[in-house]
Amino acid sequence: MNLDLFRESLQAGSPLAYAIAFLGGVLVSFTPCIYPVLPVTVGYIGSRAIGSRRRAFLLSGAYAVGMASTYAAIGMAAALTGRVFGEVTAHPLSYLVLGNVCILLALSLFDVFHFPTPAFLSRPPGEGGGAVGAFLVGMVSGVVVGPCTAPVLGGLLLYAGTSGHPVFGATLLFVFALGMGLPVVALGTFTGLLARLPRWGTWLLKVQRGFGVLLLLAGEYLLLEAGKRLA
Repeated sequence: MNLDLFRESLQAGSPLAYAIAFLGGVLVSFTPCIYPVLPVTVGYIGSRAIGSRRRAFLLSGAYAVGMASTYAAIGMAAALTGRVFGEVTAHPLSYLVLGNVCILLALSLFDVFHFPTPAFLSRPPGEGGGAVGAFLVGMVSGVVVGPCTAPVLGGLLLYAGTSGHPVFGATLLFVFALGMGLPVVALGTFTGLLARLPRWGTWLLKVQRGFGVLLLLAGEYLLLEAGKRLA
């Protein structure tokens, strides 16, 4: 890719798009299915930092960059397939499928059912591992927490897909995931902050229900659009 194409890709969105993506990532990290995992992630990093704040910063940074790399790949794929993506999503069947997916995710946020938490996120961290290990765990975590990010991630992917610029799509999703990783870096570096985190309470449930309502509304809208296009 030459320099002109790189610049054109970055100009596909305004700095405001990156700011919103970053803020969205920070907010998503405080959803009920990500927030409870923060102490486990920080514990994973702390067990390998050996009391060194510098090492803790490097490990938590590697974790955040690993997660951001996963989302960057997703964003690039959305931008590369922008034209195909647009044609597919214009089909009534796509509206029907996406609408039902949104409603299914909303039901999970209303505790009708639960997505199982992967064992590697809930068990105590094992021996070994360094920056490379933290990077790989971050990459895998980016996939695992995907359903939790659906309300914001879906909008960003649509925006990246319509731009048709792979560098912009990759960097937009990279910045979004860095926002998600910010609490991990802060808590991993300054472990004392962990004790000051708000405990599980009604505020988390309100956040969860809020995302559930948004997903229900999105699902209903998509189903109505499917009905109009099929009529």
